[in-house]
Amino acid sequence: MTHFVPPASIVRRIWGSSDTVLFIFAGAAAEFALNKAVDWLYFTGRLPADPLGRLFSTVDYARRIVFADRAGAEKAIDSIAAIHAAVEARRGQAIPAWAYRDVLFMLIAYSIRAFEVLERPLTPAECEEITAVFCRVGQRMGIPDLPDSYAAWRVARRQHLAADTAASPLTTDLYQQYRKHLGGPRYQLLRLVQGLVVPERVRQLLGLTGGAAVRPAVAAYRATRHLALSQWAKSAMLPAEYRARIQALDAAPPAAETPSPLLLRRCPMH
Repeated sequence: MTHFVPPASIVRRIWGSSDTVLFIFAGAAAEFALNKAVDWLYFTGRLPADPLGRLFSTVDYARRIVFADRAGAEKAIDSIAAIHAAVEARRGQAIPAWAYRDVLFMLIAYSIRAFEVLERPLTPAECEEITAVFCRVGQRMGIPDLPDSYAAWRVARRQHLAADTAASPLTTDLYQQYRKHLGGPRYQLLRLVQGLVVPERVRQLLGLTGGAAVRPAVAAYRATRHLALSQWAKSAMLPAEYRARIQALDAAPPAAETPSPLLLRRCPMH
């Protein structure tokens, strides 16, 4: 069987854990709200009506790609492209190529950041692999001007953050929807986690803290996550109707081996 992502890939380890996926989810939820193309997510009305469900759908598609064989992954990617093409046809406009790149760049950025917050620094080779996997997704979708290395992605990522993010009335509305669907305490926890994983520009635009308040809790969870109480606490972070979907995120076991500590060199800042 030919895999789109090899079984031993660090990408499978990242996306095979509900812990890292939830942190990716949090970072993307913040940056989506600031993206200058967020109006496309409002066009169908589904995002403001069910922001958690829409973000879970994005995660579901990403995991289908990561854990499928090549044919299955390509079918999932083609399905994503077809869904977007249908929305473009309804609106009579094309989604800008930069907006597609922004989403891919988010998946790269928060895959790296979530894993490093919860697990360990990634090696440069692992960062290259993460970049390559998601750029192959973009190539299959026909997205132009994708970076060919982690170094090139870092440059493009900074440029995209500067050019494509801004606070807007839709930012305010989307955060109001997050609060409505999560409830006050969970919403505050979301903002704390977001402050821990998002880049400085996103943090400033959203008025997020640097995440210092939640770091001790994250450290405690890392030490006790094998315990039932910690798993219950994680499940309680989202409303009850999403708990089964959280548990399902652990269905695909992580396949990558942890490198020897002697090999751990943190990726350059991303």
